[in-house]
Amino acid sequence: MLKGFKDFLLRGNVLDLAVAVVMGAAFTAIVTAFSKGIVNPLINIFGGNGDMGLGFRFVADKPATYVALGPIITAAINFVLIAAVVYFVLVLPATHAKKRWAKDTDAEATDIQLLTEIRDLLAEGAQSSGGRHES
Repeated sequence: MLKGFKDFLLRGNVLDLAVAVVMGAAFTAIVTAFSKGIVNPLINIFGGNGDMGLGFRFVADKPATYVALGPIITAAINFVLIAAVVYFVLVLPATHAKKRWAKDTDAEATDIQLLTEIRDLLAEGAQSSGGRHES
């Protein structure tokens, strides 16, 4: 029972997923801090005279109708930054490593090729024995 659990935990996909979750959580915190500290103030420059930042109101006299565009732009920037780092730091190196150290699958015979060879060998054997089967 414990051996099966150990095999499950040490399976490559589970370890990769665990590392990805931890790395993603840590990197998300960094990007969020960057966005709140640098990106939000830069976006708020274009927001006008209010403390609300970049956005607009549906009804001019009602602050409750304010639509904040700054957090939407910040979320989009966060997404692009996280996607770029995940691709260039995790996906691209992993792809290069797989290409470099993976087994050459072209050299291995496929099932169809092996069955074709077996069929040909059996056909040769049947022809050389004159079509007679020994029992």
